[in-house]
Amino acid sequence: MRHYLSALVLLISACASGSPDMLGARRHELRQDGIDFVILQKDAEAEIIRMGYLGRAQRAAVPVAMARAVATATGCAVIPGSMTTRIPGDTGVARFDLDCRASRG
Repeated sequence: MRHYLSALVLLISACASGSPDMLGARRHELRQDGIDFVILQKDAEAEIIRMGYLGRAQRAAVPVAMARAVATATGCAVIPGSMTTRIPGDTGVARFDLDCRASRG
């Protein structure tokens, strides 16, 4: 049973897809601060999905890592204070507003 559960978790974690309004977004995958992320960018907004499990104690640093990952993947500046989550304090999925003017030259 344990092997089936592990396989199910692996299968589900491999299928990161964004919200419906991110359909057609550019997809980036990267590791930031030892955490794997999938970043979806559409216009001046990014949705980031944390891959894998983290214990409660490990989650405190995730929002900062998310912001850095979004900036690295998109080449845009993350607008300070723009992080939103569906559930307050969620470190699994977040949205950021972007300022991409500097990246356009």
